[in-house]
Amino acid sequence: MGQLIDGVWHDVWYDTKKSGGAFERKEAQFRNWITADGSAGPSGEGGFEAKSGRYHLYVSYACPWAHRTLVFRQLKDLTDHISISAVHPDMLSDGWTFETDEDGATGDTLYGVPFARDIYLKALPDMNGRVTVPILWDKERETIVSNESCEIIRMLNSTFDHITGNTDDYWPEELRDAIAPVNDRIYDTLNNGVYKSGFATTQAAYDKAVYPLFDTLDWLEDRLGENRYLMGDRLTEADWRLWTTLVRFDPVYHLHFKCNRKRIADYPNLSGFMRELYQMPGIAETVNMAHIVRHYHYSHDTINPHRILPINPILDYDAPHGRGP
Repeated sequence: MGQLIDGVWHDVWYDTKKSGGAFERKEAQFRNWITADGSAGPSGEGGFEAKSGRYHLYVSYACPWAHRTLVFRQLKDLTDHISISAVHPDMLSDGWTFETDEDGATGDTLYGVPFARDIYLKALPDMNGRVTVPILWDKERETIVSNESCEIIRMLNSTFDHITGNTDDYWPEELRDAIAPVNDRIYDTLNNGVYKSGFATTQAAYDKAVYPLFDTLDWLEDRLGENRYLMGDRLTEADWRLWTTLVRFDPVYHLHFKCNRKRIADYPNLSGFMRELYQMPGIAETVNMAHIVRHYHYSHDTINPHRILPINPILDYDAPHGRGP
């Protein structure tokens, strides 16, 4: 259940010996879809009909992948329809836990179990795999719908529209072909690139990850100098998939993952973009910076063996973003 590496139960899997010191991420294993009528989605099985109160999200405020789902839950007016449990920020030998001694850690509000792995075992008693967040849980069937964040946000984007009346579309059909390569580059070199840089155990693996990461930040800075959002004037999932990494970059990735050529604060367009999205209604509520800082520095003892929490820069995400009305 999960991967115990140097005493740390990781939500991501890597084997530096087999990969030449490079970080590798395995795919999620639960890939069902909630649909408006319960029919099967692009993968997995059917039977997961969109209903108010039926589904539950297990999240970590520290995790950028889980953060995406919290953002879409807010954007799509789903807070009254999909409940949540938030894990403790520390991820040690038992993996994600439901301890409640940190503000924002809710415990398991459904079953009262101590560990996130217990949720996986409830769904699949003989499971032997990764324990990750987010977990989209079906209360009715008592099983996991999905633990793949990019697919969960697409479910939340449209599947519940007939229930909420919110038809805002962050994955518009006419832009999907254009969004895909942008998502792919951002995922490979930035969303995942910070991990590939930070978890590298050889200079070659680090160099292979960190230079493309900053090439992508330079490319994004130029792109946002010409467009309000990544796809022009329309806010899409590409922006939000980027944003959850940007909001963690200066407080965590810059120092902890050795992504220190520049800060996001050094990029005028990226930093303005980050603040603009942070200031949108309900979005600041999804950010728990105390969990973010503590999780990375305290949980990764291969990187920070003494678990010293840094004082960190003073970041004002509420400052004017200068991007117009």
